[in-house]
Amino acid sequence: MNDLIDAFNQVAVASVADAVDKVCGQRGYMASCIKPRINDKRICGPAATVLEAATDEFVPPQHALDLIDEAPPGSVIVIAIEGGQPDVAVWGGLMTAGAVANGHAGAVLDGGVRDLTEIRRDYAFPVYARDVSPGTTLGRYKTVASQVPVRVGGIVVHPGDLIVGDVDGVVVVPKDKAQEVLKMAQEIDARELEQAKLIIAEKSLRKGLAKYGRI
Repeated sequence: MNDLIDAFNQVAVASVADAVDKVCGQRGYMASCIKPRINDKRICGPAATVLEAATDEFVPPQHALDLIDEAPPGSVIVIAIEGGQPDVAVWGGLMTAGAVANGHAGAVLDGGVRDLTEIRRDYAFPVYARDVSPGTTLGRYKTVASQVPVRVGGIVVHPGDLIVGDVDGVVVVPKDKAQEVLKMAQEIDARELEQAKLIIAEKSLRKGLAKYGRI
């Protein structure tokens, strides 16, 4: 897995998105609102998933807290929420501290993040979220399951799917297609590098398009 992650970290996220389109025959990139909120650090790692649902109970997000301690190091914690009013923070400073302590690669949230000043000051930890909110989930949401399929940013994420993201956005690579997607993404990167060189050398975008047929 480490070799696979290292290889994915060497290819453009846009190329990964294009490769998922071609290999899987469906979109793998999340909605553009799921974007980095703390820093511009790239993320890449297997998904460890949590599902939250609307409630009026005042209960801690136990499944998420447990998963942060129990998921393998290098995981990307992916949290989805269903129902209710999702303008709340499903992630904050203490969860970040736990994720850093356990060596996780990042968090991807279909909700908000809070404690931005603390996270930026104390941790080099990437959090990709739908928005930023000071609001708590207590009395609004509770975690109902972990390591189950969830939908974040319009894309279904299964536990173990590879999450790849940077300032361009977040892409979900199905775990059973990861090697095939990687090979395709590497080929796309290589073609684009040669195409860009030709465009610069010939001082012509049209000539680059004519030879490589890619834009």
